[in-house]
Parts: sequence; C-alpha cells; structure tokens
Amino acid sequence: MNVYDEAHKLNQAIKESEEYKQYQAVKEKIKGNTHLEQTLNDFKTKQISMQAQQMMEGQMNQEAMAQIQQLSMVLMQDPLAAEYLQCEMRFSLMINDVYQILSEVIDLGLGGVLGGKQND
Repeated sequence: MNVYDEAHKLNQAIKESEEYKQYQAVKEKIKGNTHLEQTLNDFKTKQISMQAQQMMEGQMNQEAMAQIQQLSMVLMQDPLAAEYLQCEMRFSLMINDVYQILSEVIDLGLGGVLGGKQND
C-alpha cells in the first residue's frame, strides 16, 4: 500500500462527501455579499482569538465570549449565515474525526521523549 496514494484517495473522498459539497455550496452563495462575508470573518477571527487565548492561558475572556455569543445570535437571525455556520460545523466535525484517526499514528514518537515514557 502506498501511503501517498491513500492520502490522495482520502482527499478525493473528502471532496466527494456531502459535508464538503454542502459547505462549498453555501460558501458560493455568500460570495459577493460583502457585509455578510465581513461579519462571518469577524466572527471567525474572534472565535480563533478566544480559542488561542484559552489554550495559552487556560481560561476564557468573559468579555470576548460575550461578544462572540452576541455576534452568533445576530448571525443566526440571517438564514444564509445560519446555513453557513451549520455546514461549517458539520464539515469541521468530519475533519476533526479524520484528524483523530490520524493522530493515533502521528505522535512522532515524542510522547515518550517529552512525557518521560518510552514507546514500544
């Protein structure tokens, strides 16, 4: 079995998945709606920033979290934005599942080195 061939098959399988197709279709619907694109980008930027802060500090900024929740409520009032966020979530969950499967082999042997344990 050639790993590269299998990786290309996985790439193709993802592109053929309903999650990917629906996500791409709704992204196309949004193109050209400058206000909605900007609002969604702002929402994503704030989400990523909050997640990064949580990872680094181990806690969430309550003010940032409130802003994200408020922006989320506004976005969910727009049917196209709500559809986009739902499709994005389904696609992200699928990709996360794939990462989880791959992570079983992608520890690069550092678990034993950094964690003080040895892998057999």
